[in-house]
Amino acid sequence: MKSPARHEPAPAAGAPGRWGVAPPSIRLGRGDEVLRQLDLLISRRLDGLLQGDYQGLLPGPGSEPGEGREYRPGDDVRRMDWNLTARTTVPHVRDLIADRELETWALVDCSASLLFGTALCEKRDLAVAATAAIAFLTARTGNRMGAVLVWPGGHNHVPARPGRQAMLALLHTLMTKPPLEDGTGTTDLAAGLQLLLRPPRRRGLMVVISDFLGAGEWDKPLRALATRHQVLAVEIVDPRELELPNVGYLTLVDPETGQLREVQTAKAGLRERYAEAAAAERAGIARSIRRAGAQHVILRTDRDWIRDIVQFVVTTKRRGAGFVNAGSVPERNNGSVPERNNGSVRA
Repeated sequence: MKSPARHEPAPAAGAPGRWGVAPPSIRLGRGDEVLRQLDLLISRRLDGLLQGDYQGLLPGPGSEPGEGREYRPGDDVRRMDWNLTARTTVPHVRDLIADRELETWALVDCSASLLFGTALCEKRDLAVAATAAIAFLTARTGNRMGAVLVWPGGHNHVPARPGRQAMLALLHTLMTKPPLEDGTGTTDLAAGLQLLLRPPRRRGLMVVISDFLGAGEWDKPLRALATRHQVLAVEIVDPRELELPNVGYLTLVDPETGQLREVQTAKAGLRERYAEAAAAERAGIARSIRRAGAQHVILRTDRDWIRDIVQFVVTTKRRGAGFVNAGSVPERNNGSVPERNNGSVRA
């Protein structure tokens, strides 16, 4: 089927549903109306978290050395202050003063697997909402944001520009991207990451938004990106990618390859094997992101996405400037949820 089956009508944007607050639907709403709703949702529940010493979505790092402090588990070992460590005989790191002007880039996966959702919204709606949250929260004086939209066999480069109008134009470009048909192939996320690495850009915040399913060997370029920039990986998940419902015979289609398969979901053993494979793949994705030195947040279509972002930002700020170990983010927020071996499936 072209659209995923829904067991109940999706609630209006911002309205509390069975699982939480739904982002506005790209399929149903006009572009300007979707942007207005996102602005209201984000301003009401997220704005104010960054008031204080931080100029970016994530606190630090900048380019100027700041105060030294004792090392805490999860700190970036590249910021060890060996002179201070030698004088005190206690491991110390040196914080960095956050840059006053932040350059943010978003790499957004636009593959067909994101046109899927069985709960509050489609995964594509969450990808747009996550990009909008980053954009609205980093839209300060002098801050710039750009984006690279990637899909099988193509990409769209939106230059980084300051100002609210440039930010709204970027989001409009993302929302009006025509959806892909089933069977168009898999997005090469590694090639998209290379677009962020070349040409070299000033140090800033790099946000990768994808479901990371069948996206190729992306871990090495992600690690290379994290050596120079602060990197946030936003993983988009639907609950039906983690487990199958018990509904008898079901026809599934891989939206990226177009492959069809009929399965008997009444078999408990099949459902268990599917859940185990899903758990293994998601754990591998979380492990690769953690090893790359990037931060990791999971947004699910059956959960309040704003609450997850709020909890992630608050947890990061409480830990102080610098990178947060992905494993230290609360499990309810960052998931470390399970993995599966191919694209999303649709009933």
